[in-house]
Amino acid sequence: MQTTSIKLYALSFSQAKTYFVAALFILGNIVLPQLCHLVPQGGMILLPIYFFTLIGAYKYGWRVGLLTAVLSPVINHLLFGMPAASMLAPILVKSTILALIAGYVAHSVKKTSIALLAIVVLTYQIIGGAFEWAWTGSLAAALQDFRLGVAGMALQILGGYAFINYLLRK
Repeated sequence: MQTTSIKLYALSFSQAKTYFVAALFILGNIVLPQLCHLVPQGGMILLPIYFFTLIGAYKYGWRVGLLTAVLSPVINHLLFGMPAASMLAPILVKSTILALIAGYVAHSVKKTSIALLAIVVLTYQIIGGAFEWAWTGSLAAALQDFRLGVAGMALQILGGYAFINYLLRK
């Protein structure tokens, strides 16, 4: 297992860079889902709304991740009606959990690896799935990401690793 030391940041809410970087990741979380929704069930399979939240939180800290996690689904819903209103709360909870866990792991370990990103993704999916089950009362809905979204989780892990390590080098 290769672990890579990278330059990680912990931007604060008082820095303008926090909002600029978050805006870029929010934009990514708006464009990527629109592209994925061109494929039938692309959103449910590829889980694109979480991709840039993971990257933002891991690379730039939980604050950038949290801004991205909360604003991306809300803006997508307001602009495109996706995610549906009934799914907005579970997606917001999953996104928030993802941002906090990714920021925590990155800050604690100060390295990245495919295994670390897999732990982050599986952890937010398990905790978020438990919330979704409680929210919807449907175990099937809570397990949907594990049933249909395995490719999306793999994209988050492998694509997130590549993005963090190779595209965001500085």
